[in-house]
Amino acid sequence: MCDQHRRQFIGRLAKGGLLLTPLAAALSGCTDDKWPEGMKSIIWDRDTCVRCNMAISDRRFAAELRGGPKDTVFKFDDPGCLVFWLEEKRERFPWMAEAATRMWVADYNSKSRDEMIWHDPRKVRYITRTSPMGYNYAAAADSATDSVSFEEMRQQTLAKGK
Repeated sequence: MCDQHRRQFIGRLAKGGLLLTPLAAALSGCTDDKWPEGMKSIIWDRDTCVRCNMAISDRRFAAELRGGPKDTVFKFDDPGCLVFWLEEKRERFPWMAEAATRMWVADYNSKSRDEMIWHDPRKVRYITRTSPMGYNYAAAADSATDSVSFEEMRQQTLAKGK
């Protein structure tokens, strides 16, 4: 089929709504209902960590921060990247210490990408697990006896360096 005939064929399909129907059906399932209020959705394997630029692929370690005068969103692939970013940027972004600044970290034990559990990283415990950037901490609501607080995880992560 030559290009002219192909364009005419596609044009007829579009006029009849046949091309729009599958597109509309696909987009109708795209909602942010599964994300906590205020959290911007993470597009798995496409969004990248603001600190290390790795694709955010392993949902068990994802984190997000949102705040400031422009309600800016920063996404992370590892709780350790969040810790280092907070440390490195605290002077540049003093609003991070404000109560209005929101943060989320994924629960390591979330069942699936569609059933994610999100926590305030400062209020959840951390267990040792191999993580994408090698900081090796994961947030877990069902904390084991060997879990540590956010502050302990933060101190140990910063002591490792990177």
